[in-house]
Amino acid sequence: MSRRTLRDPRLWLLMLALCLLLATLAAPHVARIGTSYRVLVIADVTGSMNTRDYALDGKPESRLDAVRRVMRQAIAALPCPSTVGLGIFTERRAFLLFDPVDVCENFAPVNAALAALDWRMAWEGDSHIAEGLYSAINLARDLDSDLAFLTDGQEAPPLSWSGGPAFEGKPGAVKGLIVGVGGYSLSPIPKLDDAGREIGFYGPDDVAQDNRFGLPPPDASTREGYNPRNAPFGGVKAVGNEHLSSVREAYLKELGAKTGLAYTHLVDAAGLVDALSATATPHPTPSTLDLRPVLAAFALAALVAVYGFAPLFERGVRRRKTRRQIDSKEPHWRVAA
Repeated sequence: MSRRTLRDPRLWLLMLALCLLLATLAAPHVARIGTSYRVLVIADVTGSMNTRDYALDGKPESRLDAVRRVMRQAIAALPCPSTVGLGIFTERRAFLLFDPVDVCENFAPVNAALAALDWRMAWEGDSHIAEGLYSAINLARDLDSDLAFLTDGQEAPPLSWSGGPAFEGKPGAVKGLIVGVGGYSLSPIPKLDDAGREIGFYGPDDVAQDNRFGLPPPDASTREGYNPRNAPFGGVKAVGNEHLSSVREAYLKELGAKTGLAYTHLVDAAGLVDALSATATPHPTPSTLDLRPVLAAFALAALVAVYGFAPLFERGVRRRKTRRQIDSKEPHWRVAA
């Protein structure tokens, strides 16, 4: 080769591209120790989760739609090889749909399962949040995983005057999050038929406004219409706003304190991943980093520089050189106008 050829940067770029392509064909992998998570996701699918108090692209979005969207993005952002299981909550227990699986290798079926979450999966209309959470904690413990329990926290029927059930487990034995879903202002709950068509909103007479199971409260005898046998809770219909819904954040934080779970509000995937990473158990996991895409990208960039940018640069140089030659041959005088 001549010295001029050796000084041509295109030659060295081609040689670099060749070396990178050969390295890509060698299929290099780099061993490393990564951090992964093992999480069981339990989503509330009761009727109040149809409340539309989120927004997407300027349009109202239901709580359950927001859960599907944010969880899909959050799972995609988890480090490989994290494993995620999925279940639903309704009535008073959590039901497991599938055990935790590697989401990097199985993202498509996990995403399909998330997309299929539907309020019609609920087998009962009641929503005993505390008991459902305790059931989910037991599931996560049996699966040796952390927990993400997504709910608006609305008990239906409301809790009795004596409060909710006691937690019989060990606080903090299962790590994870209670994720509050919904807005802070009261919103109407859509009433849907079996085909998913909206047929109105729940009214005051459609839901229980008070819990009249068990023993009556201490002040029951002072209520109008009280009768110890026929009307132990009083004879006047209860009045309330249980037909409207908002995230019951104070209640969910109280449940978190009882169980040792952290609390976060569902806003976006980044916030959810950050909250989960701060509370879940990190698992050091051997993994490999595939360098082929990086090497192939640099090889492509070198070829683009040789066959794309270099001709454009040379064309510009020739134009400037030709222009200087033309300018040098022009006369040094100008005819006055």
